[in-house]
Amino acid sequence: LYRVYKKTCSNGKLAIYLGKRDFVDHVDMVDPIDGVVLVDPDYLKGRKMFVMLTCAFRYGHDDLDVIGLTFRKDLYVQVLQVFPPEPTSPQGPLTVLQERLLQKLGDNAYPFTLQMVVNLPCSVTLQPGPEDAGKACGIDFEVKSFCAENLEEKISKRDSVRLVVRKVQFAIPEPGPGPCAQTTRRFLLSAQPLQLQASMDREVHYHGKPIAVNVSINNCTNKVIKKIKISVDQITDVVLYSLDKYTKTVFIQEFMETVAANSSFSKSFEVTPLLAANCQKQGLALDGKLKHGDTNLASSTILQPGMNKELLGILVSYKVRVNLMVSGGGDVGVELPLILMHPKPSHGDSEDIVIEEFARQERRESQEALEEEGDEGS
Repeated sequence: LYRVYKKTCSNGKLAIYLGKRDFVDHVDMVDPIDGVVLVDPDYLKGRKMFVMLTCAFRYGHDDLDVIGLTFRKDLYVQVLQVFPPEPTSPQGPLTVLQERLLQKLGDNAYPFTLQMVVNLPCSVTLQPGPEDAGKACGIDFEVKSFCAENLEEKISKRDSVRLVVRKVQFAIPEPGPGPCAQTTRRFLLSAQPLQLQASMDREVHYHGKPIAVNVSINNCTNKVIKKIKISVDQITDVVLYSLDKYTKTVFIQEFMETVAANSSFSKSFEVTPLLAANCQKQGLALDGKLKHGDTNLASSTILQPGMNKELLGILVSYKVRVNLMVSGGGDVGVELPLILMHPKPSHGDSEDIVIEEFARQERRESQEALEEEGDEGS
């Protein structure tokens, strides 16, 4: 089936249809956003109809939150005049989905295609706390349609339709070798050192799948290793207008493995960082949240040569830490870089169209729009 996402504006005169909400960044290009807008001809009344794509960075400091202010910066805006079509921007060939939607919706439906530029950030949401209100901080993409005489005209929320989409990256098909790290530690009264080596078999790991961490220990000391602790940290670096960096532990487990003095040890441990175990941690980076439950821990940010880090807004990375708890105090540890992403999905061919309408969300946003306009009027 073709699953089509539909969103209608509060006044019911304008609706937007998209075939998907996740658009893949292939490094050298991004999936085009192809859809259809349906408009009531009496509502159009000779005006122009536009579709706008916006990539916005939203981040508020604590002192701004106290007085109710928000911080927002538009990183990218693209506007397309859908009707009447501009002669300087000819419409390319229609996709199969657009053709079927136009057949289904009739003469008052108009196709559009938006092509975002490369090197924009992927969607990221910073998980709000239990008492936080309003939109979450992060990077989000929004497709908006409205009717107006010109782009300078102020459009109320009830007269426009907005649909949040995600820009995502998938793991490369042929990743490189897995990382490896080692360290040597000497202790007083021990002639030989303790050697620790940790490695992973793969460079890229997938969300929700176990991560195998190989640990090798050569303990030539008179110390006893009481247990092995493995943790996974998420590092979120806010690089736009800020130098904030947050480290959140998203997985930690102690393995009760004892390594005697003057002995060796080798074993593979499985760790699986999941959002379900961290859903109360404020500030945790998530893959742009479309609706409750429809997300996961943020994927690693893949930096390409020449990319402007500030334009990306938020950088996400992970590391695996392996620590040995040694008798007599102290520990020995190493860190491994971790790339956490989604595998590229496979899509089958489809014939039928199933439209998923955001009725509940529309009612909520309609009420929010009315309340906001009431506040502006007062």
